[in-house]
Amino acid sequence: MRTPLSKVRGLGSAKDGTEHFWRQRLTAVANVPLVLIGIWLVISMVGAPHEEVVARLSSPLVAIFLFLFSTSVLYHMRLGMQVVIEDYVHSELRKVTLLMLNTFFVFFTGVLIAYSVFRLASGS
Repeated sequence: MRTPLSKVRGLGSAKDGTEHFWRQRLTAVANVPLVLIGIWLVISMVGAPHEEVVARLSSPLVAIFLFLFSTSVLYHMRLGMQVVIEDYVHSELRKVTLLMLNTFFVFFTGVLIAYSVFRLASGS
């Protein structure tokens, strides 16, 4: 027979969950205005010629917005997927593998977006 205490020993501190919870809520709140501005930006460019769209996306203000938007959304997505993986994947090897893939996906997607925004903003 095992006691409840012996079942949870070695599973780490319960203090990390609160920080994760607040980071997820903070990014969710930050995403509200960012997504609304993003929707407005896309709708305002519907039907515009290619040159006009490139000119608008090349402005420094829009480049900063795109960087903030993508960073916040990607980080929020990573946190959310981490919770799903930790809660629903029970095989330790699969869990670690999926958590690593989640982090790699967010990192490489962020690098791709940053490169694209830099190329647009620099005009090259």
